[in-house]
Amino acid sequence: MKKFSCLFFSLFVCFAFCFPQKIGVLKGPSGIPSAYLMENFSDNAEYEVFSGANFLLPKLIKGEVEIGFLPPNVAAKVYNVNKGAVLMAAVCGNGMVSLVTKDSSIKRLKDLKGKEIFVAGQGATPDFMFRYILKQNKIKFDGTKNSVRLSYSVPNAEIAPSLILGKIQYAVVPEPFATVACEKDKNIFRAVDFQKEFFALSEIENFPMTLIAVNANFAKSNPEKVKKFLEEYKKASEWTLKNPKEAGPLVEKFQLGLNARIVEKAIPKCAFVFETGNTARNEIEKLLSVFMEFEPASVGGKLPDGGFYFE
Repeated sequence: MKKFSCLFFSLFVCFAFCFPQKIGVLKGPSGIPSAYLMENFSDNAEYEVFSGANFLLPKLIKGEVEIGFLPPNVAAKVYNVNKGAVLMAAVCGNGMVSLVTKDSSIKRLKDLKGKEIFVAGQGATPDFMFRYILKQNKIKFDGTKNSVRLSYSVPNAEIAPSLILGKIQYAVVPEPFATVACEKDKNIFRAVDFQKEFFALSEIENFPMTLIAVNANFAKSNPEKVKKFLEEYKKASEWTLKNPKEAGPLVEKFQLGLNARIVEKAIPKCAFVFETGNTARNEIEKLLSVFMEFEPASVGGKLPDGGFYFE
């Protein structure tokens, strides 16, 4: 009986103290791999689902959430402006942005001249990346004659339906919005792949879109807990990529904002990855340099130093 009690206590300590207790998950594509964690580690961690990074961020800074998911520029800005309050632990999602349209005449970027393009998320990664790609290809987007006209007047969630209904003709969207549009109307296709365009310009295969971010105080006090979470998240991401059909129902179960069929179709295009710490620094700095070029304040005025990267 005594041996059993000791074994039980050891297991309790392992699960209770080796895994973070408060994890913030975002609705949408970045939350898809988290569904596996929520299913398999629900007894050992408390999960809170947020509809956007702007709702998760204040809790992450305060430590009310220990680990969460943020766009790279948001994490960098918090690090620079809030005295290193948030650290980057891993890249968990790479670029998955496309320009979608029904217009079969669009074969290359130059074909967009004179068109009005509706962009998901002003000031977000798709917006800055589109502007960067246009600028590097010497295509104007200043509203002058024959330039690309950027529009942010349609909310993200309404872009795909508006394209399907013919209310708009061209849209820059991340996954799963591109998959939603292409699945519901077979005339819609991905005319421009931002990842390929970025590679052509930078020789970097892709750009990070989502980071696993950790409260700095928690990371410094509990590095082993953070490492344990990263190990389990990596397993979850790998499982998700291998099992899209099984992942869909889990995403629905935990109400992460997507239906199972769309999840299954979107996973192969969602660019889930797992790259930790300084290993991903070059890609992150390249992306943040794009933000710096157009709006330095969006990353806190400078590239974060080495302390930003949890090891």
